[in-house]
Amino acid sequence: MRRILRDLKILLLANLWIVPVLAALVGALFYFVAPPPPMHARMATGAASGGYHAFAERLREELARQGFELELVNSRGSRDNLARLVDGQVELALVQSGQELTLDDDVRERLAGLGVVYREPLWLFTSRKVKFERLADLTKLRLAIGADDSGTQAVTAALFATNRIEPAQYPKGWQPLGGSRAADALLAGELDAAFFVGPAENTLIQRLAREPRLQLVSLRRTEAYLARLPYLSRLEVGEGMLDMAQNTPERDIVTLGPVATLVAGENFHPSLTPLILEAAREVLKNGSLLDPAGSYPQRPPRSLATLAEADYYYDKGLPILQRYVPFRIASLADRYIILAIPLLVLLFPLFKAVGPIYQWRIRARIYRWYKHLREIDQQLYKGKLDNDIGAEIARLEKLEDELARVEVPLSYSNELYELHMHLRYMIERLRSVQQRRAQAAGDMAS
Repeated sequence: MRRILRDLKILLLANLWIVPVLAALVGALFYFVAPPPPMHARMATGAASGGYHAFAERLREELARQGFELELVNSRGSRDNLARLVDGQVELALVQSGQELTLDDDVRERLAGLGVVYREPLWLFTSRKVKFERLADLTKLRLAIGADDSGTQAVTAALFATNRIEPAQYPKGWQPLGGSRAADALLAGELDAAFFVGPAENTLIQRLAREPRLQLVSLRRTEAYLARLPYLSRLEVGEGMLDMAQNTPERDIVTLGPVATLVAGENFHPSLTPLILEAAREVLKNGSLLDPAGSYPQRPPRSLATLAEADYYYDKGLPILQRYVPFRIASLADRYIILAIPLLVLLFPLFKAVGPIYQWRIRARIYRWYKHLREIDQQLYKGKLDNDIGAEIARLEKLEDELARVEVPLSYSNELYELHMHLRYMIERLRSVQQRRAQAAGDMAS
C-alpha cells in the first residue's frame, strides 16, 4: 500500500503542469459563460379587482414553488400595462390582443409574445327594459363604454368604428366608465347598458349575472366583425353558463372577445420563458367555464415576435433537464454544458499526453545520469583522465549514493537497476585503468 501511494505521489508530481492548464480552462469557462437568469421579475396586471390580477396572483403562487419571485404591479388596464412594458418599468405584462397594433413597428419589435393564456369575452349587460338588436341601437341609451385607456374601451371603440361611429360622434349618454364603477351605475339605474371584458369566472361578471334586473345580450354579425378585426375571436356561451340559478344567459348567445396575452419586454431574460409558461400551464390546467382543460397557454398572436425559447416550449415542451430537476439547477447546467463540451475537446489531448509525458519525466530522472557516464567514457577514449581518475572514482561513488535515494515507480525499477549496474561498471573500469597505470609506473621505477 505504501508503495502504491508513493507511485501516486510520483505520478502527481510528474504531471503538476496540468494543474495551471486546468485552472486556466476552468477560469475561461466561468468567465465566458452567461450569468444565470434572475429569479425575480415584475409584472403589470391591471386593477386589483380585474381578471388579469386574479390570474397573476395564481401565477405568482405557482412560481413561488420554484423559488421565483413575481412582483405584481397594479395599473389602469391593458393599455397602461403595455406602456409600462415599453418603458421598461416591468419585465412582463398581460396585454389584451390588438393593443400591440397601436405601437409603432420599431417599438413593437422590442416586445415578445410568450403566449395566450385565456380568452376575454366582451359582455354587454342591459336593463330588461332595453331591446337590443344591433350596436347602432345603443346610441339612444346611457352606455358605459369602458374606462379611458382600458382594454374594454379599446374593443368597444373598434366595434363602433366598423359601424362608422367614431369617438367624435359618441352620444352624450355614453360614459367612459368601466369595472365596478360601471357595474354600480348600471345596478343603480344610472345606466341602461354597459360593456365589460373579462373571464366568465370574474367576480364582477358573476355579480352582474346573478342580478335579475339585468340581461346578457348576444352580439349579431360576428363574422362581419371578425373579418375586420382579426385579433378578436368568436365565443359561444350556452344557456345558463354564467349562472344556472338565474339562468344567465337565458338562451345560447354569441359574443366576441380578445385574448389575454403574456408579453415580455426588452429586460426579460429569455431563459425564464419555459419556467413562466409551465407555471401558466399548471394554473390553467383545469380550464374555465369557456376554455376547455389543458387548452392554454397557446402561441402568441402573429403580430408579436416569439422568443426561440417559447417556440421550443410549444413544439417540444420543457427542456430536458427542467423535466427532472428544479429550474435553477437545470438553468445552470444548461449554460455550463454548452461551454463544457469545447472544454472537454481541449482536455482530451491534454490527458492523452499525460502518459507519454509521465513516462518521459520518470525516465529523465534515470537517463540524466547516463550523460555523465557518457562523458567519462569519451574522456577515457581520448586519454584525458590520466591525472583525475581517483577524483572521478570518488565522484562516481558519491553519485552512486545519491542514486540510491532516487524514487521511481515499480514499473520503472528495472531501468533504475540497470543504471546502478552501469554506474558500478564504470567505477570498476576506472579502478582497473587506475591499477594498470599504477602497475606500469612501478615497473618503470624498478
